Amino acid sequence: MGMRDTGVVRAVLTAAVLVGAAGCGAQQADRAATAALARAGDRTDALGSAHVRMSVDYGMGGTPVAMEGTYSWGHGYAYDVEMDTRQTNMQKVRHAPRIRCLLVHGVYYYDIDPQRSGPLKGKQWMKVDSSALYGAKGAKAAAGTGSSPSATLMSLRHADKVDTLGTPTVDGHRTTHYRAVVGRAHWSRRFADVYGNPDTPMGSVTAGAADMTADVWIGADGLPVRLREEIGLLTLTMDLDGFGATATVEAPPAAQTGDVTELVKRRQWS
Repeated sequence: MGMRDTGVVRAVLTAAVLVGAAGCGAQQADRAATAALARAGDRTDALGSAHVRMSVDYGMGGTPVAMEGTYSWGHGYAYDVEMDTRQTNMQKVRHAPRIRCLLVHGVYYYDIDPQRSGPLKGKQWMKVDSSALYGAKGAKAAAGTGSSPSATLMSLRHADKVDTLGTPTVDGHRTTHYRAVVGRAHWSRRFADVYGNPDTPMGSVTAGAADMTADVWIGADGLPVRLREEIGLLTLTMDLDGFGATATVEAPPAAQTGDVTELVKRRQWS
């Protein structure tokens, strides 16, 4: 596999946007709306996992990348999702139409076809540490507090502004739609480390953002039905259901993995 191909970077960047969540400085906001988001965050956090369907749009005119699978935050931040192989430009290492991605303890694993040579020779999984996407400080910040849908919701209690926008039906559920805006001046240090460094792949699409906007649709049961975050060019939309019923996510056996972290770093910053 030649690292001149950008598929690896694009695939890891796509998976990395699921980190979400930011702690921010408190400002004036609609108290009832802020309290509703906080309650939803508490309920979501207690359930520990969900089934998710996601779409990632880089704002550059390409087709958004779709993902679906398990998202877990009850015992450490992890997920197990599938993405479209062609949308992520991973055809050189995966011939099947879908590619599976795991995130466990800050490391991404991709289910690939064993390669004939190089670090992936005979391996079933490609391994990339999250520092290749966020840099060392960003990777530590992303893992340090456990990012998840619940963390996103709870962080919004400190947003600059929260509005209630209506009661639309989403995925068959009657919901209340909230919008929260967090200005760059109130981003936490952790959030800035993850999204604010223009010298990293993630920062290249988010570092120039003036603010972060989060739209949240809360169902009658007090749980989020949909989350949408916009940061710079990046838009992540996530539909959630099946809370608390998803399987534990575990890393594949070390003997089956090939580590390309340093190759990804060199390709990005050569």
